[in-house]
Amino acid sequence: MPNHIHEIIVIHNKMVGKEYYSVPTGNKHYGLLSKIIKSFKHTCSKIIRLNFNNYRFQYQRSFYDHIIRNQESLNKIRKYIRENPTNWDSDKNNLNKYRSIPTDSVF
Repeated sequence: MPNHIHEIIVIHNKMVGKEYYSVPTGNKHYGLLSKIIKSFKHTCSKIIRLNFNNYRFQYQRSFYDHIIRNQESLNKIRKYIRENPTNWDSDKNNLNKYRSIPTDSVF
């Protein structure tokens, strides 16, 4: 999708999936997922600003996370991610549907 991304991140740790938290707590890995997302957003923002002449780019605050507990859930999420771009034409944030800008335009 042009306005958001989906990622499946695998964190190898015995506690993930057995607790109510998305990341392990009470040890040196506390906040690991938040650190991964923060680093990703920081790096991407820097690259985007450099390549698009300081284009005013900004990620939304926070993120949505979900623990994938089994293969069936993983398969459903993968299918959703694959099919999600087909919803772009009806997305409320798709400004192209409100004005006549070619969909291949780069801002």
